[in-house]
Amino acid sequence: MATTITFGSTTDPRASRERAQLPEEIEEKGNLDPDRIMQCPYDKNHQIRVCRFPYHLMKCMKNHPKLAKELKTCPFNACHLMAKNELSRHIDTCENRMSLGPGEGTIGQAERQLPASTWVNPNTEDWDDEIDEYAPTFKWGQNNGAE
Repeated sequence: MATTITFGSTTDPRASRERAQLPEEIEEKGNLDPDRIMQCPYDKNHQIRVCRFPYHLMKCMKNHPKLAKELKTCPFNACHLMAKNELSRHIDTCENRMSLGPGEGTIGQAERQLPASTWVNPNTEDWDDEIDEYAPTFKWGQNNGAE
């Protein structure tokens, strides 16, 4: 009895159904699903799984240097790349934007007051007091007799 092993895509409908995600599955798992598919901002033909997306972005950025200069990165998620003129609108509506608490603004705003430091240096050494006034002067390349 011979066993046949084939590599590559299959025409078995069950296999394609297992790989494809149904809309209900995406809603259940939300944005945390590592197998969710995202579209590459550098090449629209690239469909990448979320868990591999940061690595793909680095590779594609090197392959498309002109486009990389035109795209800007979202301050809340480094995988969000968009044109410069769309960035401000995206920042206002980014799904990864988190609030620090009620009335404290967002991560991007530095409105917090830091408390004054009360740290005191416990080390009281004074290097000027430790100077040996009778030590010979150091001269490069000369031996002062101290061996």
